[in-house]
Amino acid sequence: MDSILIEGGRRLSGEVEASGAKNASLPLMAAALLAESPSRLQGIPRLQDIVTMSAMLERLGARVARAERRGDPHGDLAIDPTDFADLEAPYDLVRKMRASIYVLGPLLGRFGHARVSLPGGCAIGTRPIDLHLRGMEALGATVAIDHGYVDARAPQGRLRGADCIIEGPNGSSVGATCNVLMAAVLAKGRSVLRGAAREPEVGDLIGFLNAMGARIKGAGTSVLEVDGVEGLRGAERRVIPDRIEAGTLLVAAAITGGDVAVRGCIPEHLAEVLVKLEEMGVEIERGEDRVRARYVGRLRPLAVRTMPYPGFPTDMQAQLMAALCLTPGESTITETIYPDRFIHVAELHRMGADITLAHATAVVRGVEKLSGASVMASDLRASAALVLAGLAAEGETECLRVYHLDRGYEQLERKLSQLGAVIERVRYRRTR
Repeated sequence: MDSILIEGGRRLSGEVEASGAKNASLPLMAAALLAESPSRLQGIPRLQDIVTMSAMLERLGARVARAERRGDPHGDLAIDPTDFADLEAPYDLVRKMRASIYVLGPLLGRFGHARVSLPGGCAIGTRPIDLHLRGMEALGATVAIDHGYVDARAPQGRLRGADCIIEGPNGSSVGATCNVLMAAVLAKGRSVLRGAAREPEVGDLIGFLNAMGARIKGAGTSVLEVDGVEGLRGAERRVIPDRIEAGTLLVAAAITGGDVAVRGCIPEHLAEVLVKLEEMGVEIERGEDRVRARYVGRLRPLAVRTMPYPGFPTDMQAQLMAALCLTPGESTITETIYPDRFIHVAELHRMGADITLAHATAVVRGVEKLSGASVMASDLRASAALVLAGLAAEGETECLRVYHLDRGYEQLERKLSQLGAVIERVRYRRTR
């Protein structure tokens, strides 16, 4: 098992390029199953979650391959669904990645039947799929839970258009929006999805589906109108840049007192993250496809509340917390999306952070320094936060369970090295 070693105290500076967005890539890959001919996806990052989704599509009978493209380190991901016929997504793959549930909508929409293993909970608390299932039922499916599997069937083999409310008590759901949207594009008649997520990743999926022949209106709003079509064809699409990776790299500038530019990103997608960095006292320079973050002096405390897009993203909460650990004064972070998403706090405590939890709010009191320690990642974004803390800590930090990091960050240690970090990946050595 790999770990990451970091020698802290280096000021980061320079420029790096954003990778394609994991959270946009996974629904695009699932959506390719809806077509009757092959699709090509560009800029798909090389991540463990992409490997898992590829294995899922291949288990269902599709063919997935990377094709080289000159000047592109990723090439194209070619997905050929013409031979795919298996309608069951098994537990041995779904358990590795919750996003495997994305195949439910395409299977049910195209074939009128799907059998997909329940993904269960995860390290950041129970994350049920009731909104996914409620949307499928609104489209006419009968849904049963059978021996740990979701068994969904459409009457007469085809879903029907309907009004669907897919918003839950914690707001809109990106996963449910994408899944119900993929089911609705081949349904008979018009569907209206209310309470839909507005995240850029949903907009990217809509662009791909429309290129395949779907008829969807309302991208970027909370109401999506879908006129069902008889069939879809394969299409090409370049995935949007990863706004969470870009935000993580910009926070690295703040926590190390550095000057970092991320190119190949979409500043508009980072709007609330950039606003919070500016409130902290970080100088932000926005370009057409580039953002620069520069530390210009003493950081200021913040009050942060995670919200669905365009609010502050829950996927940036842990990383910003790491920076606030070294920000003088008292900051608060309230988590409204996943109230249990504070497992990283215990590991930050090991490094000397002063954080108190009260229900869904973390009170962060800035300390003068963090100390390197052996810490253990509990989930994807927690692992990034611990790496950031290690960059600013005194001495050596060893981050264990970095397979979490590999699920969503493409060679993060290489990008940080380009910026001047002393960081390396090694085989697990010991615990302190």
